[in-house]
Amino acid sequence: MTTERREPPVDADERTMLEGWLEYHRQTLAWKCEGLTDEQLRTAAAAPSTLTLMGLVRHMAEVERSWYRRVLAAEDAGPIYYSDEDPDGEFRLTESDTFAEAHATWQAEIEAARRNTAGVPLGEPTRGRHLRTGERYTLRWIHTHMIEEYARHNGHADLIRERLDGATGD
Repeated sequence: MTTERREPPVDADERTMLEGWLEYHRQTLAWKCEGLTDEQLRTAAAAPSTLTLMGLVRHMAEVERSWYRRVLAAEDAGPIYYSDEDPDGEFRLTESDTFAEAHATWQAEIEAARRNTAGVPLGEPTRGRHLRTGERYTLRWIHTHMIEEYARHNGHADLIRERLDGATGD
């Protein structure tokens, strides 16, 4: 699989720009994971950190699910990898965890996000509320937050990938 990253348009309406940057950052995380073995994708950044590329993908599946399914659409979509007993479960990997599963789950959550955002105005309040704060947000806020979330974690992914095999890139 070769990930093709598309630069967002330089002159577009707000929604096209936000969704373009969100897709770009989703593609960047996929690109950072390309060509690595499951063992490499489970390799931590540097002790004592347990941060891995596979863990980042699983985390972003959880984040997509939380914002676009639970908050935006008020779906009853429970956690995938974490629990009340293990709130960082998406980062705790075993030898049996595979990138094929993590990637498929992440892509399924991205598809659910795309379905749930179709036709929703950027400024409309969400149907659901944030679990901890009880607040309603707008799709504009969620898209902006997700761009920030991916950008921050893509920075982590850059460092992990460079440590694994020396590959660098924007």
